Amino acid sequence: MLFICYKRCGTCQKAKKYLEMNNIEFIERKIEDGVTKEELEKWIPLSNKEINKFFNTSGLIYKNENYKEKLKTMSYEEKIDALVQNPMLVKRPILVGNDFVLVGFKEIEYNTINR
Repeated sequence: MLFICYKRCGTCQKAKKYLEMNNIEFIERKIEDGVTKEELEKWIPLSNKEINKFFNTSGLIYKNENYKEKLKTMSYEEKIDALVQNPMLVKRPILVGNDFVLVGFKEIEYNTINR
């Protein structure tokens, strides 16, 4: 599994601790290293979430650049481009398995992981 996180994110730290305590193997990648358009186009359908759920609504870029309003009029492609160009806009952690993608950390969702 691929675990994308931000070192200073408390939620990411909780998710990582959960994975480690449950002996779930993963490869860690820093969100600062970014995501690709191809990854997002694959992950969004696997997550069963709308693209807007991939935006980090508590981040400085989101708030300072008023993405709450911008998202209302942006096209799907523009949203993908924004996430690719500004990795800190991406909600984290993201856990990517063969047939699922979890965005954020909810223990109940992590409990469903096939190990």
